Amino acid sequence: MNLGQMLEETCQRYPEHVAVISEDRPFPYSVLNDAVNALGNALRELGAKKEDKIAIVLHNCPEFVISYFAAQKIGAVAVTLNTASTAHELQYLLVNCEARILITTASNAARYESILDKVPLCRHVIVTDRTEPAVPASPDASDFWSLIGHSSSSLELPDLADDDPAVMIYTSGLTGRPLGAVLTQRNLVSQSALLGNLCHVNNADLGLSVIPLFHSFGAVANMLGTIRVGAGLVLMDHFSVDEIFQVVCRRNVSFIAAVPRLFLGMLFHEEADRYDIRSLKFCITGGATMPPQYVPEFNGKFHTILVDGYGLTESSPVCTLSRPDGPQKPGSIGTAIPGVEIRIVNEEGAECPHGEVGELVLRGENVMKGYYRDEAATREVMKDGWLHSGDLAYRDEEGFFFLTGRKKRMIITSGFNVYPREVEMVLENHPAVRAARVISKPNLLRGEIVKAFIVRDSAFPVENRQILRHCRTYLSSYKVPREIEFVDSIPNL
Repeated sequence: MNLGQMLEETCQRYPEHVAVISEDRPFPYSVLNDAVNALGNALRELGAKKEDKIAIVLHNCPEFVISYFAAQKIGAVAVTLNTASTAHELQYLLVNCEARILITTASNAARYESILDKVPLCRHVIVTDRTEPAVPASPDASDFWSLIGHSSSSLELPDLADDDPAVMIYTSGLTGRPLGAVLTQRNLVSQSALLGNLCHVNNADLGLSVIPLFHSFGAVANMLGTIRVGAGLVLMDHFSVDEIFQVVCRRNVSFIAAVPRLFLGMLFHEEADRYDIRSLKFCITGGATMPPQYVPEFNGKFHTILVDGYGLTESSPVCTLSRPDGPQKPGSIGTAIPGVEIRIVNEEGAECPHGEVGELVLRGENVMKGYYRDEAATREVMKDGWLHSGDLAYRDEEGFFFLTGRKKRMIITSGFNVYPREVEMVLENHPAVRAARVISKPNLLRGEIVKAFIVRDSAFPVENRQILRHCRTYLSSYKVPREIEFVDSIPNL
């Protein structure tokens, strides 16, 4: 089975079940599938072929789900890009992935007007909410819903192999250059089964999607997992904690998969006791480590079970998960999921005994095909068939894993990976910066934040706000330092 067939089969079983709800607009599976097929035909009319790259720069909305699966239904590769990407970042990503088509909002298309002519292969822009007769970004811009309305909802599916590429997700590289992790049909179909098999989600359940679907965790734990079993999904983009509570109450939401920041916000909310959210069967936290002291408090306050998981973009992403109906160990990232083998190894590559810290390495049906057009970077992390995570951990005698730190320089803030070298390179491009060093600083809600130490050039007086303005031109918002400290020399950290 591939992802396109998965949607087809669910639609045949539950055609009238609601697949997604957005801004109180329900999309039954039959309606969603028809829209997917129509867009797939439209993409083919625009020249998209098997393994062509379709770049998707969209927030959590039905159009994202439709675009993602339309790419699958024609054998193309959905390249899901962060909506916070600057024009500078997007130019590199579109060129690197060799995107043929860009699907985004009208405002984003206008925002990226300056770079689209520098992306030679991307000749078509599809906008999901265009109000003007034409989008200045490209004379070839098309309206998303017009394309669907003028295309047939009958689509012939291509023959796909399990190892064919399905999705590409970019992750920051150690050198500061983003790397495109190529995920296959096998990778993602296997991941789509986790919600049903391990968490017992079924077609009567309703999930709440608040983390971005362009993120690997959001796509698998929310979108793919619910579609696999015929469950429904409420899509939210911009929201407050109050709105989260209100939606859970009004919709009888069964589960939420999100980063610790959301669950801590719920726990610390002053008026949380006003809401009855006992419909929540369980919550999954991932993308960063949930402070273990708050897990029992969350469970007791909301009468639910908060389970922790762990993953990497390169592993599609889930590697470990605590089970809602199994033993819970606060501070643990759970046990290995089915189909995945995990070892803890020392510097020589030998397996560590229980309780001893080493690098977490894994192999299985969830491991990526490789980094797109970068064999050297792929060899750095894939060694003798094992994916090296760069994370330090230990395993107890019952098979539960516990993270202890990182072997590589990386910051995880609100579930997003930031490689310090990328930020340092941007800082050092400012004429007033002689040298820069970026580190992580612990933060309760975000897990970590980006902090920069900067040595100024005395010939160029500069203040924080000027440095931050420079960073925002070249870096997504989550990569921009939240703290800057000017120093006489770079500290030895």
